[in-house]
Amino acid sequence: MKRPIELLLLLLTFSGSWADTPSSAQQALPAKEFDEVVYEWLRTFSNVLHLAKERHYKISDPQQAMINAIEAFAASLDPHSGFLDQKRYKQMMESTSGEFFGIGIIIDNTRTQKDKIMLIIDTIPDGPADAAGIKPLDKIIEVDGEAIEGKTTEEIMSKIKGERNTKVHLKVLRDTQPDPISFDITRDVVKEQNSLCFQLDQQNVFYIALTMFSEPAMKQIAQLLERSRDKKYRALIIDLRNNSGGLLTSVVDIAGLFLEKESLVVTTKNKEGKISSEYKTHGTPIATDMPIFILINNYTASAAEILAGCLKWHSQHGSTKKQGKKLMVFLVGSRTFGKGSVQDVIPVGNNCALKLTESLYFLPGDLSIQAEGIVPDFEVDKTFPPTEQMIWFKKFYGSEKAFSNYIPNGSSKSASTTPDSKQEKLSWAERAKKNLEQDNQLREALTLINIYHLGKQCHPHSLNTRQEAIDFINSVAILNKPLGLNEVKINN
Repeated sequence: MKRPIELLLLLLTFSGSWADTPSSAQQALPAKEFDEVVYEWLRTFSNVLHLAKERHYKISDPQQAMINAIEAFAASLDPHSGFLDQKRYKQMMESTSGEFFGIGIIIDNTRTQKDKIMLIIDTIPDGPADAAGIKPLDKIIEVDGEAIEGKTTEEIMSKIKGERNTKVHLKVLRDTQPDPISFDITRDVVKEQNSLCFQLDQQNVFYIALTMFSEPAMKQIAQLLERSRDKKYRALIIDLRNNSGGLLTSVVDIAGLFLEKESLVVTTKNKEGKISSEYKTHGTPIATDMPIFILINNYTASAAEILAGCLKWHSQHGSTKKQGKKLMVFLVGSRTFGKGSVQDVIPVGNNCALKLTESLYFLPGDLSIQAEGIVPDFEVDKTFPPTEQMIWFKKFYGSEKAFSNYIPNGSSKSASTTPDSKQEKLSWAERAKKNLEQDNQLREALTLINIYHLGKQCHPHSLNTRQEAIDFINSVAILNKPLGLNEVKINN
């Protein structure tokens, strides 16, 4: 009985000396409370270990039991802290190199351990899941024959990832299918395509979607801004929807295309509220009169929120570029995710690591996005294309043709079904183009751009500032605003 207790007493001694340092864990509580709580419960834990060793019928895997205990403690700290065992730590290190063996899905990080499903937000273009037929909004319910209920998201993703050219079996629910669908997907290298760009000729607008932040994304935006010097484009649309983040250095580089050198992008503060680091632009901005409309939604998170919030703040507070070009930035869509915390991965022995939240991000103006997100200037809720059931219902009901003996119009020609029978596999760019054609948020953004453009032509002195532009657009656009309906009673 002595050995485990003596071992834990050594840990208690270490804990006491460690607690005297300005660590992030100890100072979250009053001076004595942390040590007292840890001491009392480590004694209880040592008793549990001793009783398990002496009296449990058969302990099959004490190492996994200890890992589970540490995981439970780390996961209880906050949603983004966690313990990485040997396998997951290795996978995380591999994924940061830019290539990893997986299936290429973007999942909903708001899922909790008790949830029975894991929602797929999107698939990586031309990745294994995409090629196998997995679709956005599919819901994973099983991985390799095991239900995901009761498992953490990291556990599930750990099971999905694996050695190259091995298979993982997924069972998913799809709204258009009555029964679960099974997929056998071969793991492979997943290379993230960071951006996609379109020119909308009729609208005279550039559109660029960023799935994550990287150096190529910054260079592509720079090229668009350079091209705007030769031709007066109405606006640039930056689509940050479903962008869960990426390299903060890339965000700083992109912000530097629009802001003066040494402009503040974001700061980090520790739990005492002291600034631990500052990130400022260091490049030369590209002067342009193009207004920037940024599309955001509830899956715009972390680094993506920093870019949107930073540009909005500098635009609102009169930050200009060289040559007197004013920065006009407008956010369109829905409130962002609100992930404003900073994690560090710390090796802790046994080839494991602790992912620990150590500080929070603060935008210029000392604004925190943590758990609040960023509110758009123009709120536009996402609407989705009709489901297959709705298309079928519309085809067979609510129409004269629904009657079996309807009188046909002699001048009309029956629609050919030949095109529908051809189900050619589209490239990611082609599918994105098809989806954008039905994207109501993008269409509303284009309407806002047109209103802004007309305002600049007809009332240029009324749109000198960002707030004046917002007020003018709101005076014209309806969007999600209440209609103000009042019943008018008519006497019989």
